[in-house]
Amino acid sequence: MAELDKKQYYSNSAETNSKEYDDVEQYNIQDAPETDLLAVQEGYRLKKNLKARHISMIAIGGALGTGLLIGSGSALSSAGPASLFIGYSFIGFLVYIVMCCLGELATFIPLPDGFAGYANRYADPAIGFAVGYCYLFKYLIVTPNQITAGALVMQYWVSRDTVNPGVWITIFLIVIVLINIFGVKIFGEFEFWLSCVKVLIVLGLILLLFILMLGGGPTHDRLGFRYWKDPGAFKPYHGIANVSKGKFVSFVNVLVTAVFAYSGTELVGITIAEAENPRRNVPKAIRLTFYRICIFYILSVFLLGLCVPYNDPLLISATKASTSANASPFVVAIKNAQIDGLDHVINACILVFIFSAANSDLYIGSRTLYGLACNGNAPSIFAKTSKYGIPYYALTVCAAFCCLAYMSVSSSSATVFGYFVNVVSIFGLLTWISILITHICFKRALKAQGVDRSSLAYSAPLQPWSTWLSLCLCILVAIIKNFTVFINGFNYKTFITGYIGIPVYIICYVGYKVVHKTKMRNPYEVDLVTLKAPIDLEEEEGKIKDQERRERLAASNKKDGEWFYEKFVSWLF
Repeated sequence: MAELDKKQYYSNSAETNSKEYDDVEQYNIQDAPETDLLAVQEGYRLKKNLKARHISMIAIGGALGTGLLIGSGSALSSAGPASLFIGYSFIGFLVYIVMCCLGELATFIPLPDGFAGYANRYADPAIGFAVGYCYLFKYLIVTPNQITAGALVMQYWVSRDTVNPGVWITIFLIVIVLINIFGVKIFGEFEFWLSCVKVLIVLGLILLLFILMLGGGPTHDRLGFRYWKDPGAFKPYHGIANVSKGKFVSFVNVLVTAVFAYSGTELVGITIAEAENPRRNVPKAIRLTFYRICIFYILSVFLLGLCVPYNDPLLISATKASTSANASPFVVAIKNAQIDGLDHVINACILVFIFSAANSDLYIGSRTLYGLACNGNAPSIFAKTSKYGIPYYALTVCAAFCCLAYMSVSSSSATVFGYFVNVVSIFGLLTWISILITHICFKRALKAQGVDRSSLAYSAPLQPWSTWLSLCLCILVAIIKNFTVFINGFNYKTFITGYIGIPVYIICYVGYKVVHKTKMRNPYEVDLVTLKAPIDLEEEEGKIKDQERRERLAASNKKDGEWFYEKFVSWLF
């Protein structure tokens, strides 16, 4: 087929597909002509019950976790406040670009199989297979790890000699399974309110640090930028004689820590399949991501570096503590200010963060396995859904893997498990890399088939260089991850667990290509039509409803709760 003929063919196909719905007032996605797709068949469909506020809060709540409240302490202790601030800002920008690229992919045609589906359709089925399983492995590992962390937090109040950690693990597991088993609407409500609490916690900590920095604490010690001067803004990495080189190595090491802190931001890409009117709601969540990264991450670590010196004895001991208030650098700032009792509040806050993370991680794991089953890369039984739209077999498998948390009952097993968890951040990086590659292929297909990106519901900014730059940076960070094992004595366990995700991804990719003999998608042959028509119609119906609402409010000269929420609250919650 000649280039001109291909363009005309796809243009006519899209027009024909859209016209099939022109006279339909109401629809369901299962009414689409592509009923051979498993995800749109009866008994295999998800429910679209996530509203705009759910999507918006899941987008930020997925990233706000122990990586910020606890992981920032080790970064500050090893690299200094300036490296902490610059590193988190650098990775924050990278994450924002990844989210923008994901938003463009997901709002064009939201697919029930998430990242794997987009890669399969626009890039290469082998990439879809590899990223799908790597993302699944990540959440099969990280969910029991979050539950283990919850048990360790409880030991801040009740020692393991008094109550066995297995009791807390059982309670956590039962609660998050119950939340996930009764439909995405229940899950969405829980995550919305838990994420609201998390946002308030971070805002409270930011305000507290700002007050302490200005001398508003009990000691009335005005800190300002004192610790940036003494002991200094940059700390050389231990074991490197050259000071300048040591400071650079410390900064690079912060990038790896920051990746772990931001890991989970992309999970909104999985929830899109269950979102109402995604072309209206998802762009809002993506646009707000930039401001939330600036406030919740960059501002908080900046103020933390002002209030706690990197050589503080309490900070050094905190980086060696278990996952509880003792391990949080924010508690170090509170103790230095001589504020009593807040350490228990911080411990409770950490517990909320961990519970929310475990809840959403179980959800994401089950939906990832569901997506793999929908596109034929896992047994179809995992795509079966209940009347609530829950993929119950996939949820059962992910809940069973949560029992790995019981390994923490034995201290020796917990050490082994701790090494195993080191793979989580590399799987997150590989997911970001796959999203960026998919976005590049998607843009090529749009150009080849004559689709103007300005006509999309959402288009990623700073194109095309931002996607390529972010891709190169993600690959670079993946390569240098855990490079410090070569500096002060080679630790083969840390090296293996830190990099094992890369060969797993390559084996999945190459193995799939060898078995199925797949090739990169030809941009002229990429499917830009299937399932697009019902999404187009949903978008138009949403616009009509929004216009009718605005006219109704204008006629009555009144403002409703939704107007108040969107005007004053939605930017934050």
